[in-house]
Amino acid sequence: MTVIGIDPGLAETGYGVLEIEGASLRALDGGVIETNRSAPLERRLAHLAAEFRELLRAYRPEAVAFEQIYFGRNAISAFAVGQARGATLLAAGELGIGCYSYTPQQIKEAVCGSGRASKDQVARMVARLLNLPKPPSPAHTADALAAAICHANTAPLRSALARLGGGG
Repeated sequence: MTVIGIDPGLAETGYGVLEIEGASLRALDGGVIETNRSAPLERRLAHLAAEFRELLRAYRPEAVAFEQIYFGRNAISAFAVGQARGATLLAAGELGIGCYSYTPQQIKEAVCGSGRASKDQVARMVARLLNLPKPPSPAHTADALAAAICHANTAPLRSALARLGGGG
């Protein structure tokens, strides 16, 4: 199974592509999709959606795992992240790919065993779990790979519940 993790952002959206075979995880790709900060919002969102659509076509994932938006003190920033998330959701939806959202705490728990882990701890554990020589960089890439790892850890339970009629 292939999963793409997403750490949404308007300026930079992190992505990480994982291949999952049983209990084995392998990173296939990771990076950021950048948008031109001086371009109009609609062009930035169109660029983001188009670039993400190309990733989806290249890797043909079974699922996309998103880090849910954390609404901190800056509402303007939160709206921009929400719009970027919407552009990537739209691209996945157009191609019929299932999308799943996880809170930052769920992702940290799945990767580090603690929902209160620091960003640095998450990046180091992502490297360890994926057998990478060093933590992924930039941080958006590490966060996206962590979201994909979280999905890999929860997908078997979600599938079993769906087979039993318990939802998913």
